[in-house]
Amino acid sequence: MTAPARPVALTIAGSDPSGGAGIQGDLKTFAACGVYGAAAIAALTVQNTQGVTDAVGVEPSFVAAQVTAVLDDLPVGAIKTGMLFDAGIIEAVATVLAGRGEIPLVVDPVMVSTSGHRLLKPDAVEAIRTRLLPLATIVTPNGPEAFDLTGVVVTDEESMRKAAEKIAAMGPQGVVIKGGHHRQGSSAIDLLLFDGVFSRFERPWIETPYTHGSGCAFASAITAGLAKGLTVPDAVAEAEAFIGKAIASAYRIGLGINSPVNHFS
Repeated sequence: MTAPARPVALTIAGSDPSGGAGIQGDLKTFAACGVYGAAAIAALTVQNTQGVTDAVGVEPSFVAAQVTAVLDDLPVGAIKTGMLFDAGIIEAVATVLAGRGEIPLVVDPVMVSTSGHRLLKPDAVEAIRTRLLPLATIVTPNGPEAFDLTGVVVTDEESMRKAAEKIAAMGPQGVVIKGGHHRQGSSAIDLLLFDGVFSRFERPWIETPYTHGSGCAFASAITAGLAKGLTVPDAVAEAEAFIGKAIASAYRIGLGINSPVNHFS
């Protein structure tokens, strides 16, 4: 097989019909980062800029079949998981990915929407801990997601470090604790733990309500970097620059206040 014209990345996540997050946001990010995007849909949502009102999971075996079909055909250089909805889907995805350990895996443990709608069934948190995290190259929780995984309340850098260490003990090679839910002075701070070493990423805090899909875009940008052959620290650094621009240049679309980041900034 000849080398692809551009790197390939696969996202396994939920669908956002309004286009700001989930599969749609991931594919936009892949394209913006110069990567060909493939997608396996794990869940369907009813949402727009005013919030999420409903969600249903896809049959686990069908999700696994989608993933297998892509991996058997395309030269996938990195994989990202997002909203996986329930334990059955997580189990099915983990079973497929366990046999593809040579492909870098970014786990974005999507649990609750920005509007407060729970996107992950309660029984699925343990499945993420035990089945998905041990397969991950890097996991990208925000503060509330880190709390769900570890019980650590994330409010500052000390608690971010503690949460990162607890998640790292669950098996992933690296952890990024995102600081977008708690302002620290005039900055937003993300903390990467990789190979036992902490790296700190700081950018100016941007006062804007237009952050829908920011977590998906950040994790997808990391995935794109890994698909292009970057190291984990370099992929995270590239994603930090990407999401900073995407948030800073976001604009209002729709009737609600929860407009998406600008994936093509």
